[in-house]
Amino acid sequence: MKKYTTLAITSIAMLLLAGCATPIPHGTLFTEVKMPVSASDNVVASKVGTSMCKSYLGLVSVGDASIETAKRNGGITKVTSVDWEVRNVLGFIGEYKCIVRGE
Repeated sequence: MKKYTTLAITSIAMLLLAGCATPIPHGTLFTEVKMPVSASDNVVASKVGTSMCKSYLGLVSVGDASIETAKRNGGITKVTSVDWEVRNVLGFIGEYKCIVRGE
């Protein structure tokens, strides 16, 4: 019985502490955050470009969420700001989007 109690306490502690050192704040069950990456003095932002990657079961990640791809997708040559959007459900499916604004 003591073995199962120790295992349960350890499992719960690992679940609660998962991701404490990650740069993206996230919840254990659900995450939906928007975060800034950078901004410039260029105040005109008439175009928006996005790029995205996905993660499945925390085991496989695919896609290109780079700033360069977002710039290309939006036809942007002068960057005003770069933001991140993250959505993750139970660690099963995660979407990571890069949003670039500029002209």
